[in-house]
Amino acid sequence: MIKTPRSGFLLCVIFWIVALMSQSYAHAESTPSADDKVDAASRVQIVNSLADKMRDLYVFPDIGEQTAIALKKKLNDGGYDSVKYAVGLSTLLTTDVQAICNDLHLHVGYGETLPIDSDIDNSTQAEKDAFTRKQIEAFGSAFATVERLSGNIAYLDVHQFSPPNYSKQAIAVAMAQVADSAVLIVDLRNNHGGDPDTVALLSSYLFDKRTHLTDLYWRDGARTQQFWTDENVFGPKFGQLKPVFVLTSRRTFSAAEAFSYNLKILKRATIVGEATGGGANPGDIVRLKGNFSAFIPTGRAVNPITNTNWEGTGVTPDVFASYQTALLVAQKLAVQTLIAAEKDQQRLLELRGRSNELDAQLLSAKETAGK
Repeated sequence: MIKTPRSGFLLCVIFWIVALMSQSYAHAESTPSADDKVDAASRVQIVNSLADKMRDLYVFPDIGEQTAIALKKKLNDGGYDSVKYAVGLSTLLTTDVQAICNDLHLHVGYGETLPIDSDIDNSTQAEKDAFTRKQIEAFGSAFATVERLSGNIAYLDVHQFSPPNYSKQAIAVAMAQVADSAVLIVDLRNNHGGDPDTVALLSSYLFDKRTHLTDLYWRDGARTQQFWTDENVFGPKFGQLKPVFVLTSRRTFSAAEAFSYNLKILKRATIVGEATGGGANPGDIVRLKGNFSAFIPTGRAVNPITNTNWEGTGVTPDVFASYQTALLVAQKLAVQTLIAAEKDQQRLLELRGRSNELDAQLLSAKETAGK
């Protein structure tokens, strides 16, 4: 999910629970259920509300207008008359808006916790922080898993890009553990997004000088927000000279794609794996009616080098590998890189032995996949 003009954004929608982070919240008007029904009057209000918000908020005004017209036409033509259940309506509306906009961040939800307008929000900041932390922990509280692989290769499995307030200490600890390794592998195969400020923070450990990573263009105010690495971080940096490999899959989405795309374009990392999900448009959650809400993209990522992004196409890896073999392939590439630079003969023997082990593991993995 992406927070719009108020601060940074959280790039995540596939998992609605993560899309609820860092918002103002209120409990639903009633406890929702898969058996909840929706009457004709409510259908009209929900569809019209979604249409109006698409027209007013969607990052591309012409497409927002087109979507609004299409939704109201389908409503007037009776296209939603047969939908009796609330969950069914949210699912159908998601399908409809995504089909028109080809935007995977677009999502209509039906749930028990929804954002409310700040002027009627009586929650304290402590309550909001507690709620956000609860959502993060439900998804997986740890920032990453750190391992040291054979060959002095560090492995960092990044679970989510939760807001810096909740992750900066964990990032510092993780990066201190990998700082003296020869190669770093960052695994984003199961990372569905998070906060762009956290993307910039983690990236800062991989660059020695202040570097322009990406921009976000917002429809509201036609403004551009820049994201740069920081030369000053807590603890040691991994630095800019040692090799970095980033693992991706079709599940890699949103902020995780931003991290991968930025490093690829800046030639700071080799991307290994599958093409990513293809979601580059940030936005916000808005209430429609009752327990219905929608995530509507109100901005778009713009890379300062390519002047575009990965929306709809995903980030294309430098080296293609299946989800199952990506880590082995990256390790093989890392070992080859180390062999090419190694002068010590004993160390060379060890690295070549490790390379042979990885070849055998890759062969076994491919044979297993072929069965």
